Amino acid sequence: MQKSGISIINKTKGTFVKSEVLFSSIKDKILGKKYDLSLVFIPPTKSRELNYKFRGKNKPTNVLSFPLSKNSGEIFITPSVAKKEAPKFGKTFNAFVAQLLIHGLFHLKGMEHGGRMERAEAKIQKHFGI
Repeated sequence: MQKSGISIINKTKGTFVKSEVLFSSIKDKILGKKYDLSLVFIPPTKSRELNYKFRGKNKPTNVLSFPLSKNSGEIFITPSVAKKEAPKFGKTFNAFVAQLLIHGLFHLKGMEHGGRMERAEAKIQKHFGI
């Protein structure tokens, strides 16, 4: 792991703007500096495979989160799905990727979908101007 407690891996063929500093700051704000996170950008084929294996859904998804231990976890984001969905949420691609990271981090923190999670996400998005 890097000093920041976040490792970012791009397994897609494309390149896109990513901000390790922003992602690390968001991770630290939600899970703390001691939490080790692996953030992996994956193609839709891998997303479909993971989504089916772990959630029983045979389609690619925008984000998947997997806790590994109390202080470590993995988040997988599918940029091609995020690119298609960003306009539906009124976000730029980069802002939506950050929003997906926030969503995944709250799942790693143990939160489930609902009003409490949505309020927590909105607070972090506002804090970081997303």
